[in-house]
Order: sequence, then structure tokens, then C-alpha cells
Amino acid sequence: MKKKWFHPNSGFIFTPYEKAEEAPFDRLFDIFQELIVFTSGDVEETLSWMDQLDKEYRLYSEDYTKEDFIEDLKKRGFIGDDTKKGGGGLKISAKTEQLIRQRSLNQIFGSLKKSGKGNHKTKHSGQGDDLTGDSRNYVFGDSLDRISVTESIKNAQVNHGVGEFRLTENDLVVNETHFNAQMSTVLMIDISHSMILYGEDRITPAKKVAMALAELIRTRYPKDTLDIIVFGNDAWPIKLKDLPYLQVGPYHTNTVAGLSLALDILRRKKQTNKQIFMITDGKPSCLNLPNGEYYKNSNGLDEFITGKCLNMAKQARKLQIPITTFMIAQDPYLRQFVESFTEANQGKAFYTGLRGLGGMIFEDYETNRKKNIKR
Repeated sequence: MKKKWFHPNSGFIFTPYEKAEEAPFDRLFDIFQELIVFTSGDVEETLSWMDQLDKEYRLYSEDYTKEDFIEDLKKRGFIGDDTKKGGGGLKISAKTEQLIRQRSLNQIFGSLKKSGKGNHKTKHSGQGDDLTGDSRNYVFGDSLDRISVTESIKNAQVNHGVGEFRLTENDLVVNETHFNAQMSTVLMIDISHSMILYGEDRITPAKKVAMALAELIRTRYPKDTLDIIVFGNDAWPIKLKDLPYLQVGPYHTNTVAGLSLALDILRRKKQTNKQIFMITDGKPSCLNLPNGEYYKNSNGLDEFITGKCLNMAKQARKLQIPITTFMIAQDPYLRQFVESFTEANQGKAFYTGLRGLGGMIFEDYETNRKKNIKR
């Protein structure tokens, strides 16, 4: 029996808070969404993982079986039949892909609050919503809602006296606001074999960051553009809907190919502000040669390969495109290379474990990017 308290002054009866019991589907669907990223969108493998968890944690019951869960997933439009698979199969829907992106956004950028226009603040004054704390004289074309009434009336009293009070254009003062800028971003994701080397899964958190960033831009910065590319032996663009299915391949790390494609994409963008985010955990170890073959070297840092990388960094700098490198590996010699790369570009570099990766991307994306390197 629940214990109750009666408040004599208010007349209200209070009982201890009890969390509402979660429906079986909601509880299982939460697990499903988490696992589907690890399995790169493979529904059958995800359900198999849930079978293993069921043996230990009893996910299903006689009242709500695995078959009931699958049927509800279909009825609610989260999965459907995969006609491309021989003998049938299941696949997640576009609705689920969006839910996964939103889930990643909540996990990585959970402290975000909604905003209106969703533009980036810069260090320059101009048209925007955020006050700088400064003011200036009114000029023709300024929005009337930016006029500082108090300062304008004060000027009118000083200029014309209290006895013959009048307010003229020369008396008006407007509040300065931060200029809101648009941004074109290319996100580069390393899918070389080292992203799962030694049994450590680094690609799944990297995918979560990419999905969170994409959802952040879509919802908070709708005027911005985001292009996503992956790089291994070569580099190629992928679509937003492809992110959950991203897998590591038996690739080396062709950083130069990734940067070359990123710069080609950004050259075609109309926005003045452009940038590259690069998530990588390994050293550059591959190049495309003029004869169409690959030059590969996984032993240490190859000066021929790193020299080409530094040239790409300098090229991006000439185009005023900063590169922010999120370096997962902690090896001192790799760190030294990233420092040289960042210095050549005058960009930024972060050396971190995966737990802080999302927060740092948010910090860098949310603020003006032209800062000194954080070391």
C-alpha cells in the first residue's frame, strides 16, 4: 500500500513518486536502436545480439516475445522486408535512420538548447540576434527594433534640451549585434583497418559523432551545408542515410585523397566560410600515384606520404579553409605529425579519447573557428 501525506494548509495529498512502468516495446526498442549502430544497420545481426542478451537479462517474456517485438517494429514502420537479400530479410526504414541520428545527437550534444535561426556567431558585428554590448549611431537601413530607446532619448535631451524636446535621426543609437554567418563543412571519416585494430571499436563512436553533427546542422543550422566523405585507400562521398551502415574495410589511410576530395567539394560552395573536420586514428599510409597505382607504407611515418599531406594542408590554408583534426591515437610520433600538419594549415587539432570527441566537435562548431591550436 502506498504511503500518503496530507498537507493541511493546501489540502493536497502527496504520494512518493513512482516512475511509470515502461512498455515492453519501448524498452526493447531502446536496446535495438543502440545495437543497430554497432551492427552497421544489419537487422538480423542486431536481433541475434538481442537473443544473446536475452539469455542473460531475459529481454523477452511469455507475454511479449521476440516475434511480438518484430511484428511491432514492422507495424510501426521501423523495419521492413529487404527485397535485395536473397531469400528475404529485414532492413531498417528511413524513419529509423532519422531516429538513430536524433538519438546520437541527444547522446553527444545532449546539453544543446533550441535556437531560432540557427546561424553561427562570429567576432564581427552585423545583422544577427545576439547583442555585443556595444552601440553606434543609427544609419539608414538599420532595423528599427535595434534602436536603443534609452540612449536615443538621452541624446535628444543633451542635443536639444528638455524644454524643446525632439527626437531626430542624428539622436538615434542602435545596439550592435553579432554578425550571423553561414558555414560549409566537410566531415572526413577514416574507415581504414586501424579503426577496428586490436579489437578496439573506434568506428562506431565515430559514426555516432558524424550522425550527431549531421542532425545538429539539420536542426539548428539549416542554412549550413554538410558533406560527408570517407577515406581508406581512396576517398568517396557518402549520403547522410548511409552513415548507420558505414563499415571499416581492409584499407590503408589515404589522407591526401580525402583532403583533395574535400577541397574540391568546398571550392564549389558559395558560402564564404568553409571548414574541414577530420576524424582519424591512424597515420597516413597510402597515396595515389600518377600511373594509377597505390604507394603504400605502413611502417612508421613515410616522408613522401607525410610531405604530400603537409602540401595539402598548406593548399587549404591558401584557400582559407581551416582543418580541424580529431586525433584518436596517442602515439607521440603521430602526435608530432599532426602538430606539423596543423601548423601548416593554421587550423586546430584535438588529441582525445572517443568519450570527449562529440563535445569537442560541438565546442568547435558552435563558436568562431579561427582560434589557436589547442594542445
